[in-house]
Amino acid sequence: QVQLVESGGGLVQPGGSLRLSCAASGRISNYAMGWFRQAPGKARDFVAAISWSGGVTYYADSVRGRFTISRDNAKNTVYLQMNSLKPEDTAVYSCAADRLGRIARTFNEYEYWGQGTQVTVSF
Repeated sequence: QVQLVESGGGLVQPGGSLRLSCAASGRISNYAMGWFRQAPGKARDFVAAISWSGGVTYYADSVRGRFTISRDNAKNTVYLQMNSLKPEDTAVYSCAADRLGRIARTFNEYEYWGQGTQVTVSF
């Protein structure tokens, strides 16, 4: 089984930056990884996804150009660099893993999930 642990969340002012990390354990070779977020009173939304076996990435329209998903296979870690943060980016951010490597934009395909890390963008 795969265990995912997110870190790097916190409070940041609008226009600031944060880098989230998702550390994975277990057999994760060729797994696709994704980031999702859920704001208070809102549905869970797709943020970004990346392939472990290649350089393919996908982004939600709301974050494209501001967020960057990347990976470090030696550390078994996926990152989400968030720049030019806006108050509407405030949410709990969770990472997920898909053993079939589909790089999906919907949450149904992801089998493993972390507990999430809180990101708050406010003065």
